[in-house]
Parts: sequence; structure tokens; C-alpha cells
Amino acid sequence: MLLTAADVDRAVEELTGVIRRTPTIASRVVSERSGAQVWLKCENLQRTGSFKPRGAYLRISRLSAAERARGVVAASAGNHAQGVAWAASDLGIASRVYMPTGAALPKIAATKAYGAEVVLAGSTVDEALVEAQRHAEATGAALIHPFDHLDIVAGQSTVGVEILEQIPDVATIVVPLGGGGLLAGVAAAVRLRRPEVRVIGVQAAQAAAWPASIAEERPVPATSMNTMADGIAVATPGAVPFAHVTEFVDRVVTVSEEELSTALLLMLERAKLVVEPAGAAAVAAAVSGRLGLSGTACVVLSGGNIDPLLLRHVTTHGLTAAGRFLTVTATVSDRPGGLVTLLELLRDLGASVLDVVHSRVADDLYLGEVQVTVSVETRGHDHQHDVRRALADAGFLRD
Repeated sequence: MLLTAADVDRAVEELTGVIRRTPTIASRVVSERSGAQVWLKCENLQRTGSFKPRGAYLRISRLSAAERARGVVAASAGNHAQGVAWAASDLGIASRVYMPTGAALPKIAATKAYGAEVVLAGSTVDEALVEAQRHAEATGAALIHPFDHLDIVAGQSTVGVEILEQIPDVATIVVPLGGGGLLAGVAAAVRLRRPEVRVIGVQAAQAAAWPASIAEERPVPATSMNTMADGIAVATPGAVPFAHVTEFVDRVVTVSEEELSTALLLMLERAKLVVEPAGAAAVAAAVSGRLGLSGTACVVLSGGNIDPLLLRHVTTHGLTAAGRFLTVTATVSDRPGGLVTLLELLRDLGASVLDVVHSRVADDLYLGEVQVTVSVETRGHDHQHDVRRALADAGFLRD
């Protein structure tokens, strides 16, 4: 069953005054790198830090009095958990959320703060979902699925409605893609109101179930799940989103881990916006140049809930991918002044030293040598090339 125009209109009406109408912000840097006039739809500024409360609130608000009395249950690694917890508390309903044992501590704390009882179960969202389903069957609590329900998709469709109203001349909308609820909702709203607008979904290549699913015309599990973008790391597309995506979406693409981290860093540095890796997926695709964007485009920033420890790791990853962070292992003389010679060369090359680690036990060292691993800040890939070449010419690097 697909959403109708009446379904979308009803969702807009029911969420008005409850959900924030998040801003759209013009991005000069993304525009320059993509070839289009790009606007950012900032769902990272939504209540609880992501688009998830739209669908969660709509789904929970439509429960009967008897269903509300039995409470709700959900499974999530973070964003849906917070959306359900906030929506249930706002509606005066008890909630329990199952989260993977490895869920980020800030997301666990936030979910509890929004009023949910949190239970850690399983190592993945799929395993946590199994426990949530068991709880629902045992207690009669309503299971609030993160994406595979028509009400969830209807709630997310309001993102698409807002984009069309905020950017009347939009030609393409690029959306992060995991289970498919957000992309399905946005695509449905757009096709029903402005069918000429292109809609593109973006998955992390390391957790990409959609390309194979579309090819086989049925939801197919991903063959690997190893991505920093936990918000879109979903093993199998939902049946309800799958029907909408195959009917309404023009294209689905994937982005690498390097592209994700670089896009996150770009948003942090240039747009002054904190987004999580999943939230940066659409930016990563836009600046890759592979989408063929032209005219006016909108890129959805789906969320901004990122563990500060992960942010530090991803920032370092992004700096490395952007050619601004370089680690080299050099061999220097183990005599006074040996290390100084290396550091003076790096200084003269304009590479700022961040960290130095000595080792005298490497297998290929000769007597009187020491191995030094140096981390430096660089100004891009060309500068990195110059630094490596100068170090090699000076005899510090071995083949």
C-alpha cells in the first residue's frame, strides 16, 4: 500500500505545531563542489536531533486508548529510540526501548532523559528488534517500528512537503537511506505534489542493502555491515519503504567511508553544523560529482546525534581523507640530533608536527637506528606528496 495525497496532507495537519519546521540553508561550498545551487534541509536541528520524531509521533498519536494503556516498545541504536521516547512522553504513554549493547552512551542517556525505559540487548539493531518484538507479543505493547509502517513513512513525508514549500524551484532532492522510511516519505510527498522533481537516495557502501534489493525487486539483506554511519546501517530494507522507493525514487547511490567522514568535516568547518555520519551521506554524494546535479538541489541532513568520541575519530578520518592529516614512519639516526634533523625538515616543509612515537625494536632497523612514527598536519594531497618526496630524498623513508 502506498501513501496518497490525502495521507500526506493529514500527516502535515497532525504534526503542525508539534514538530519543528526545520530551516533550509544555502550552502556555498556544497554548491561549488556539486555544480548546483544547493540548500541544506537541517533535520539535525529537529527535536531530539533527527527527523525520527516525525514518524514516531504520528504513529504513536494514532494508537487507540487501549493500545496507549499498554505502552509502546521500540528498537534502535539511537535516533529512533530518542524519537519514540520523546513522542511517548509528550503523549503521556509509557515506553521501553531496546538498544544494542554497543550503542553510544550519549544516545542511551538521551533516550532515558526523554522518558523511556532502556534495555540493552543484542549486538545489532536487528537483534534488539527481535527482543522488542518478543516484549510486544508478551505484554501487548505497541511495536513502533523504525521504518516499516505506513504511519512512520507518512510522518517522514512531511520533510518532503516542507522542502517543496521552502524551495519552490527545487529540481533534485538527495536523501540519506537506511531502512528507507525517510526516503520513502520524501519521495511520496514529492511525486504526489511535484512529479518532475528528482529524488535520489544515498547509502553507505559498507552497509548497502538497497542496490541488490532493487536489482532483485525484493528486500535483500546486506552482505556486510561495517560503517561509521550507524544511523543508516540497516541490514534489510522494510517492505513498506521498499514499495515506495521502487515506485517513486529515481536513483540510489552509495558513498565510501572516506566520503562520509570528509562530508561530516565539511559541514562542521564550513556550514558550522554538527551532523552524524549518516546525516552527512547526502552531502557526500552531492560533492562527489557523481549525481550530475544542476539547477537547484536540496540535500537532507537527517541527523546530528554523534558521540563526541566518535566525532573525534571521524574528524581525524576526514582530515586524513582530505589530505590534511598525515602519518609517516621514518628511520633516523639514534644519535643526538637525529630526530632534530627530521623535525627541522618537517618544519621547513610547513608540516606541523602533532605526535612523535619512537621504536627501537622494528625488524628492519640496523644498529644505531631508531624508527619514528610522526603525525603531522598538512595542507592537502599535493602538500602531502611534497612532504613524502622530501623525506624520501633525505633518506628518512624506506621502500
